[in-house]
Amino acid sequence: MDTKTQHGYLVLADISGYTSYLAKVELEHAHEILTDLLETIVERFRAVLTISKLEGDAVFAYAPESKVTRGEMLLELFEATYAAFRDQVEACRRRTTCECNACRAIPSLDLKFMAHHGDYIVQTVSDIKELVGSDVNLIHRLLKNHVAEATGWKAYVLFTERGLDHLGTRPEGLHEQPESYEHLGEVKTYSLDMHPRYQELMAARQVFIAPAEAYVTITQDYPAPPPVVWDWLNDPRKRAQYTFQEGLRFEPILRPGGRTGVGARTHCVHGKDVAMQETILDWKPFDYLTVEQKYMGIALRITCQLTPTPDGAGTRMNIYMNGRMPTPGFLNRPAFVWMHTRFFPMVKMYEKMARRIREALESEPAEETALAPTTP
Repeated sequence: MDTKTQHGYLVLADISGYTSYLAKVELEHAHEILTDLLETIVERFRAVLTISKLEGDAVFAYAPESKVTRGEMLLELFEATYAAFRDQVEACRRRTTCECNACRAIPSLDLKFMAHHGDYIVQTVSDIKELVGSDVNLIHRLLKNHVAEATGWKAYVLFTERGLDHLGTRPEGLHEQPESYEHLGEVKTYSLDMHPRYQELMAARQVFIAPAEAYVTITQDYPAPPPVVWDWLNDPRKRAQYTFQEGLRFEPILRPGGRTGVGARTHCVHGKDVAMQETILDWKPFDYLTVEQKYMGIALRITCQLTPTPDGAGTRMNIYMNGRMPTPGFLNRPAFVWMHTRFFPMVKMYEKMARRIREALESEPAEETALAPTTP
Protein backbone atom coordinates (compact mmCIF):
# COMPACT_ATOMS: atom_id res chain seq x y z
CA MET A 1 0.00 0.00 0.00
CA ASP A 2 1.13 3.54 -0.79
CA THR A 3 1.91 5.16 2.56
CA LYS A 4 2.91 8.57 1.27
CA THR A 5 2.30 11.61 3.44
CA GLN A 6 -1.01 13.33 2.73
CA HIS A 7 -2.08 16.89 3.57
CA GLY A 8 -5.50 18.03 4.63
CA TYR A 9 -8.01 18.84 7.32
CA LEU A 10 -8.25 16.76 10.48
CA VAL A 11 -11.53 17.09 12.38
CA LEU A 12 -12.96 15.82 15.66
CA ALA A 13 -16.60 16.26 16.69
CA ASP A 14 -16.99 15.57 20.41
CA ILE A 15 -20.24 15.38 22.38
CA SER A 16 -19.77 17.73 25.33
CA GLY A 17 -20.89 16.58 28.75
CA TYR A 18 -21.26 12.94 27.80
CA THR A 19 -18.84 11.58 30.44
CA SER A 20 -20.74 13.18 33.32
CA TYR A 21 -24.03 12.33 31.63
CA LEU A 22 -23.08 8.64 31.39
CA ALA A 23 -22.09 8.51 35.05
CA LYS A 24 -25.58 9.54 36.17
CA VAL A 25 -27.94 7.72 33.82
CA GLU A 26 -29.10 4.26 32.73
CA LEU A 27 -26.58 2.71 30.33
CA GLU A 28 -29.11 1.06 28.00
CA HIS A 29 -31.04 4.26 27.31
CA ALA A 30 -27.85 6.34 27.18
CA HIS A 31 -26.45 4.03 24.48
CA GLU A 32 -29.54 4.49 22.30
CA ILE A 33 -29.38 8.26 22.65
CA LEU A 34 -25.65 8.34 21.86
CA THR A 35 -26.21 6.21 18.76
CA ASP A 36 -28.86 8.63 17.45
CA LEU A 37 -26.62 11.64 18.01
CA LEU A 38 -23.54 10.01 16.45
CA GLU A 39 -25.60 9.01 13.44
CA THR A 40 -26.62 12.66 13.02
CA ILE A 41 -22.97 13.78 13.04
CA VAL A 42 -21.80 11.00 10.70
CA GLU A 43 -24.62 11.66 8.22
CA ARG A 44 -23.62 15.32 7.92
CA PHE A 45 -19.86 14.73 7.89
CA ARG A 46 -19.67 11.93 5.35
CA ALA A 47 -20.71 14.12 2.39
CA VAL A 48 -17.54 16.23 2.78
CA LEU A 49 -15.20 14.28 5.07
CA THR A 50 -13.94 10.72 5.24
CA ILE A 51 -14.92 9.09 8.53
CA SER A 52 -11.79 7.61 10.08
CA LYS A 53 -13.39 6.08 13.16
CA LEU A 54 -15.80 6.50 16.03
CA GLU A 55 -14.11 7.18 19.35
CA GLY A 56 -16.72 6.62 22.04
CA ASP A 57 -18.66 9.89 22.06
CA ALA A 58 -16.59 11.48 19.26
CA VAL A 59 -16.25 11.23 15.48
CA PHE A 60 -12.78 11.53 13.91
CA ALA A 61 -12.74 12.46 10.23
CA TYR A 62 -10.48 14.03 7.62
CA ALA A 63 -10.38 15.40 4.10
CA PRO A 64 -7.46 15.89 1.70
CA GLU A 65 -6.95 19.57 1.00
CA SER A 66 -7.83 18.99 -2.67
CA LYS A 67 -11.36 18.03 -1.62
CA VAL A 68 -12.05 21.26 0.32
CA THR A 69 -11.01 23.96 -2.13
CA ARG A 70 -13.20 26.61 -0.45
CA GLY A 71 -12.20 26.53 3.22
CA GLU A 72 -15.34 28.34 4.39
CA MET A 73 -17.29 25.26 3.37
CA LEU A 74 -15.76 23.48 6.38
CA LEU A 75 -17.13 26.13 8.75
CA GLU A 76 -20.52 25.83 7.04
CA LEU A 77 -20.34 22.06 7.58
CA PHE A 78 -19.72 22.56 11.31
CA GLU A 79 -22.65 24.97 11.58
CA ALA A 80 -24.99 22.68 9.65
CA THR A 81 -23.89 19.69 11.74
CA TYR A 82 -24.37 21.61 14.96
CA ALA A 83 -27.85 22.76 13.90
CA ALA A 84 -28.80 19.16 13.06
CA PHE A 85 -27.37 17.97 16.41
CA ARG A 86 -29.30 20.58 18.39
CA ASP A 87 -32.47 19.78 16.47
CA GLN A 88 -31.96 16.08 17.25
CA VAL A 89 -31.43 16.79 20.96
CA GLU A 90 -34.61 18.84 21.01
CA ALA A 91 -36.52 16.16 19.07
CA CYS A 92 -35.37 13.48 21.55
CA ARG A 93 -36.52 15.65 24.43
CA ARG A 94 -39.95 16.34 22.88
CA ARG A 95 -40.80 12.88 21.65
CA THR A 96 -39.90 10.89 24.74
CA THR A 97 -42.38 10.18 27.51
CA CYS A 98 -39.78 8.22 29.45
CA GLU A 99 -38.97 9.51 32.94
CA CYS A 100 -35.58 7.79 33.22
CA ASN A 101 -32.51 9.88 34.04
CA ALA A 102 -31.00 9.36 30.56
CA CYS A 103 -34.00 10.86 28.79
CA ARG A 104 -34.50 13.73 31.24
CA ALA A 105 -30.80 14.70 31.01
CA ILE A 106 -30.66 14.87 27.18
CA PRO A 107 -30.64 18.71 27.11
CA SER A 108 -27.35 18.70 29.06
CA LEU A 109 -25.53 17.32 26.00
CA ASP A 110 -23.82 19.64 23.53
CA LEU A 111 -21.27 19.45 20.71
CA LYS A 112 -17.83 20.90 20.03
CA PHE A 113 -15.47 20.63 17.07
CA MET A 114 -11.67 20.58 16.76
CA ALA A 115 -10.18 21.46 13.36
CA HIS A 116 -6.55 21.40 12.25
CA HIS A 117 -4.73 21.34 8.93
CA GLY A 118 -1.68 19.11 8.76
CA ASP A 119 0.04 15.94 7.54
CA TYR A 120 -0.97 12.33 8.04
CA ILE A 121 -0.34 8.82 6.74
CA VAL A 122 -2.98 6.12 6.37
CA GLN A 123 -1.42 3.07 8.05
CA THR A 124 -2.65 -0.51 7.81
CA VAL A 125 -2.01 -3.03 10.58
CA SER A 126 -3.74 -6.44 10.46
CA ASP A 127 -6.27 -5.08 7.95
CA ILE A 128 -7.12 -2.18 10.26
CA LYS A 129 -6.58 1.25 8.71
CA GLU A 130 -5.70 4.19 10.90
CA LEU A 131 -4.35 7.71 10.51
CA VAL A 132 -0.97 8.39 12.12
CA GLY A 133 1.32 11.37 12.48
CA SER A 134 2.16 14.22 14.83
CA ASP A 135 -0.76 16.30 13.55
CA VAL A 136 -3.12 13.39 14.23
CA ASN A 137 -1.82 13.33 17.82
CA LEU A 138 -2.34 17.09 18.07
CA ILE A 139 -5.98 17.07 16.99
CA HIS A 140 -6.73 14.55 19.73
CA ARG A 141 -4.75 16.43 22.36
CA LEU A 142 -6.80 19.53 21.56
CA LEU A 143 -9.80 17.92 23.24
CA LYS A 144 -8.03 18.79 26.50
CA ASN A 145 -8.17 22.57 26.24
CA HIS A 146 -9.12 25.51 28.45
CA VAL A 147 -11.72 27.20 26.24
CA ALA A 148 -14.69 26.31 28.46
CA GLU A 149 -12.82 27.50 31.55
CA ALA A 150 -11.94 30.82 29.94
CA THR A 151 -15.25 31.53 28.20
CA GLY A 152 -17.96 29.35 29.73
CA TRP A 153 -18.81 28.01 26.27
CA LYS A 154 -20.17 24.47 26.01
CA ALA A 155 -20.36 24.32 22.21
CA TYR A 156 -17.68 25.77 19.98
CA VAL A 157 -15.43 25.27 16.99
CA LEU A 158 -11.73 25.34 17.85
CA PHE A 159 -9.26 25.98 15.04
CA THR A 160 -5.52 25.77 15.30
CA GLU A 161 -3.69 28.73 13.77
CA ARG A 162 -2.75 26.59 10.78
CA GLY A 163 -6.31 25.36 10.41
CA LEU A 164 -7.69 28.91 10.49
CA ASP A 165 -5.10 30.12 7.95
CA HIS A 166 -6.19 27.43 5.48
CA LEU A 167 -9.86 28.28 6.07
CA GLY A 168 -9.40 31.47 4.05
CA THR A 169 -11.79 33.51 6.21
CA ARG A 170 -11.67 34.98 9.67
CA PRO A 171 -15.09 35.12 11.36
CA GLU A 172 -15.82 37.81 13.93
CA GLY A 173 -16.03 36.83 17.58
CA LEU A 174 -13.04 34.49 17.69
CA HIS A 175 -11.53 33.75 21.10
CA GLU A 176 -7.74 33.49 20.86
CA GLN A 177 -6.04 31.22 23.37
CA PRO A 178 -2.69 29.44 23.48
CA GLU A 179 -2.59 25.81 24.59
CA SER A 180 0.51 23.88 25.58
CA TYR A 181 1.07 20.14 25.21
CA GLU A 182 4.01 17.95 26.15
CA HIS A 183 6.20 17.07 23.14
CA LEU A 184 4.07 19.36 20.92
CA GLY A 185 4.80 22.73 22.51
CA GLU A 186 2.54 25.77 22.40
CA VAL A 187 -0.36 25.82 19.96
CA LYS A 188 -2.34 28.96 19.12
CA THR A 189 -6.06 28.28 18.98
CA TYR A 190 -9.03 30.35 17.83
CA SER A 191 -12.53 29.36 18.96
CA LEU A 192 -16.02 30.38 17.88
CA ASP A 193 -19.09 30.04 20.10
CA MET A 194 -21.76 27.90 18.41
CA HIS A 195 -24.73 28.98 20.56
CA PRO A 196 -25.22 32.51 19.19
CA ARG A 197 -24.55 31.32 15.65
CA TYR A 198 -27.25 28.65 16.03
CA GLN A 199 -29.69 31.26 17.34
CA GLU A 200 -28.86 33.55 14.41
CA LEU A 201 -29.50 30.76 11.91
CA MET A 202 -32.81 29.81 13.55
CA ALA A 203 -34.03 33.40 13.93
CA ALA A 204 -33.02 34.64 10.48
CA ARG A 205 -35.88 36.02 8.40
CA GLN A 206 -36.86 33.44 5.81
CA VAL A 207 -36.81 34.60 2.22
CA PHE A 208 -37.92 31.61 0.20
CA ILE A 209 -39.68 31.75 -3.16
CA ALA A 210 -42.45 29.18 -2.91
CA PRO A 211 -43.37 27.20 -6.05
CA ALA A 212 -46.66 29.11 -6.34
CA GLU A 213 -44.74 32.42 -6.31
CA ALA A 214 -42.23 31.40 -8.97
CA TYR A 215 -42.46 32.73 -12.53
CA VAL A 216 -39.95 30.13 -13.71
CA THR A 217 -39.20 26.76 -12.07
CA ILE A 218 -36.26 24.50 -12.97
CA THR A 219 -35.46 21.06 -11.55
CA GLN A 220 -32.00 19.58 -12.07
CA ASP A 221 -30.38 16.44 -10.62
CA TYR A 222 -26.69 16.28 -9.75
CA PRO A 223 -24.45 13.21 -9.19
CA ALA A 224 -23.13 14.46 -5.82
CA PRO A 225 -24.42 15.02 -2.27
CA PRO A 226 -25.90 18.41 -1.24
CA PRO A 227 -22.71 19.84 0.36
CA VAL A 228 -20.80 19.31 -2.90
CA VAL A 229 -23.54 20.94 -4.98
CA TRP A 230 -23.69 23.77 -2.42
CA ASP A 231 -19.98 24.36 -2.92
CA TRP A 232 -20.44 24.60 -6.69
CA LEU A 233 -23.17 27.20 -6.14
CA ASN A 234 -20.92 29.35 -3.95
CA ASP A 235 -17.26 28.87 -4.91
CA PRO A 236 -16.41 31.75 -7.32
CA ARG A 237 -13.92 29.58 -9.24
CA LYS A 238 -16.46 26.81 -9.73
CA ARG A 239 -19.26 29.21 -10.69
CA ALA A 240 -17.09 30.62 -13.47
CA GLN A 241 -17.04 27.15 -15.08
CA TYR A 242 -20.75 27.00 -15.92
CA THR A 243 -21.93 30.58 -16.50
CA PHE A 244 -23.21 31.89 -19.84
CA GLN A 245 -20.06 33.81 -20.73
CA GLU A 246 -16.46 32.72 -20.47
CA GLY A 247 -14.21 35.05 -18.53
CA LEU A 248 -16.77 35.96 -15.88
CA ARG A 249 -15.34 36.68 -12.42
CA PHE A 250 -17.28 36.64 -9.17
CA GLU A 251 -15.75 39.15 -6.77
CA PRO A 252 -17.02 39.43 -3.14
CA ILE A 253 -17.40 43.10 -2.14
CA LEU A 254 -19.25 42.77 1.19
CA ARG A 255 -19.02 40.00 3.81
CA PRO A 256 -20.83 40.91 7.06
CA GLY A 257 -18.98 39.43 10.02
CA GLY A 258 -16.24 38.25 7.66
CA ARG A 259 -18.48 35.48 6.35
CA THR A 260 -20.53 34.50 3.34
CA GLY A 261 -24.16 34.72 4.43
CA VAL A 262 -27.21 36.98 4.54
CA GLY A 263 -26.23 40.45 3.33
CA ALA A 264 -23.07 39.32 1.53
CA ARG A 265 -22.70 40.94 -1.87
CA THR A 266 -20.84 39.91 -5.00
CA HIS A 267 -20.13 41.58 -8.33
CA CYS A 268 -20.15 39.42 -11.41
CA VAL A 269 -17.55 41.08 -13.61
CA HIS A 270 -16.77 40.63 -17.29
CA GLY A 271 -13.75 42.60 -18.48
CA LYS A 272 -13.88 46.13 -17.02
CA ASP A 273 -17.67 46.30 -16.79
CA VAL A 274 -19.81 45.24 -13.85
CA ALA A 275 -22.38 42.95 -15.42
CA MET A 276 -24.40 42.00 -12.34
CA GLN A 277 -24.63 42.57 -8.58
CA GLU A 278 -25.77 39.68 -6.40
CA THR A 279 -26.93 39.93 -2.76
CA ILE A 280 -27.70 36.96 -0.49
CA LEU A 281 -31.17 37.33 1.08
CA ASP A 282 -31.42 33.98 2.88
CA TRP A 283 -28.78 31.37 3.65
CA LYS A 284 -29.26 27.89 5.08
CA PRO A 285 -26.08 25.92 4.20
CA PHE A 286 -26.68 22.65 2.34
CA ASP A 287 -30.46 23.26 2.40
CA TYR A 288 -31.29 26.37 0.37
CA LEU A 289 -30.24 29.90 -0.48
CA THR A 290 -32.06 32.89 -1.93
CA VAL A 291 -30.26 35.64 -3.83
CA GLU A 292 -31.20 38.81 -5.64
CA GLN A 293 -29.38 39.63 -8.86
CA LYS A 294 -29.59 43.11 -10.37
CA TYR A 295 -28.54 43.91 -13.93
CA MET A 296 -29.84 45.90 -16.92
CA GLY A 297 -32.74 47.30 -14.87
CA ILE A 298 -33.86 43.81 -13.85
CA ALA A 299 -34.10 42.55 -10.25
CA LEU A 300 -34.08 38.75 -10.32
CA ARG A 301 -34.72 36.64 -7.21
CA ILE A 302 -33.65 33.00 -7.16
CA THR A 303 -34.17 30.32 -4.52
CA CYS A 304 -32.07 27.17 -4.94
CA GLN A 305 -33.32 24.33 -2.73
CA LEU A 306 -31.25 21.15 -2.33
CA THR A 307 -32.69 17.75 -1.40
CA PRO A 308 -31.37 14.20 -1.84
CA THR A 309 -32.57 12.48 -5.00
CA PRO A 310 -35.18 9.71 -4.47
CA ASP A 311 -32.50 7.02 -4.80
CA GLY A 312 -30.28 8.84 -2.28
CA ALA A 313 -27.33 8.82 -4.69
CA GLY A 314 -27.25 12.51 -5.56
CA THR A 315 -28.94 15.89 -5.15
CA ARG A 316 -32.07 17.34 -6.67
CA MET A 317 -32.02 21.11 -6.96
CA ASN A 318 -35.29 22.97 -7.39
CA ILE A 319 -34.77 26.52 -8.64
CA TYR A 320 -37.62 29.01 -8.16
CA MET A 321 -37.35 32.44 -9.82
CA ASN A 322 -39.32 35.63 -9.95
CA GLY A 323 -38.46 39.32 -10.04
CA ARG A 324 -39.12 42.77 -11.40
CA MET A 325 -38.76 43.82 -15.01
CA PRO A 326 -38.51 47.39 -16.38
CA THR A 327 -42.05 47.05 -17.76
CA PRO A 328 -45.56 48.03 -16.59
CA GLY A 329 -46.71 45.91 -13.65
CA PHE A 330 -49.28 43.83 -15.55
CA LEU A 331 -46.54 42.81 -18.02
CA ASN A 332 -44.00 41.86 -15.34
CA ARG A 333 -44.64 38.12 -15.22
CA PRO A 334 -45.04 37.44 -18.98
CA ALA A 335 -42.02 39.65 -19.74
CA PHE A 336 -39.96 37.78 -17.14
CA VAL A 337 -40.95 34.37 -18.55
CA TRP A 338 -40.31 35.52 -22.13
CA MET A 339 -36.83 36.86 -21.28
CA HIS A 340 -35.78 33.68 -19.45
CA THR A 341 -37.02 31.34 -22.14
CA ARG A 342 -35.90 33.36 -25.16
CA PHE A 343 -32.70 35.19 -24.17
CA PHE A 344 -31.43 33.71 -20.87
CA PRO A 345 -32.48 30.04 -20.73
CA MET A 346 -31.00 29.40 -17.28
CA VAL A 347 -31.87 25.72 -17.50
CA LYS A 348 -28.84 25.39 -19.80
CA MET A 349 -26.60 26.92 -17.14
CA TYR A 350 -27.73 24.42 -14.49
CA GLU A 351 -27.35 21.55 -16.97
CA LYS A 352 -23.81 22.75 -17.65
CA MET A 353 -23.18 22.83 -13.89
CA ALA A 354 -24.25 19.17 -13.70
CA ARG A 355 -21.80 18.26 -16.49
CA ARG A 356 -18.96 20.09 -14.76
CA ILE A 357 -19.66 18.32 -11.46
CA ARG A 358 -19.71 14.96 -13.22
CA GLU A 359 -16.42 15.72 -15.00
CA ALA A 360 -14.83 16.80 -11.71
CA LEU A 361 -15.93 13.61 -9.97
CA GLU A 362 -14.66 11.45 -12.83
CA SER A 363 -11.27 13.18 -12.77
CA GLU A 364 -10.75 12.77 -9.02
CA PRO A 365 -8.09 10.21 -8.10
CA ALA A 366 -9.19 7.26 -6.01
CA GLU A 367 -8.93 8.32 -2.38
CA GLU A 368 -7.29 6.23 0.29
CA THR A 369 -9.82 5.90 3.10
CA ALA A 370 -9.19 4.94 6.69
CA LEU A 371 -12.56 3.27 7.10
CA ALA A 372 -15.57 2.83 4.93
CA PRO A 373 -18.13 5.26 6.38
CA THR A 374 -20.30 3.28 8.74
CA THR A 375 -23.26 4.07 10.89
CA PRO A 376 -22.69 3.43 14.56
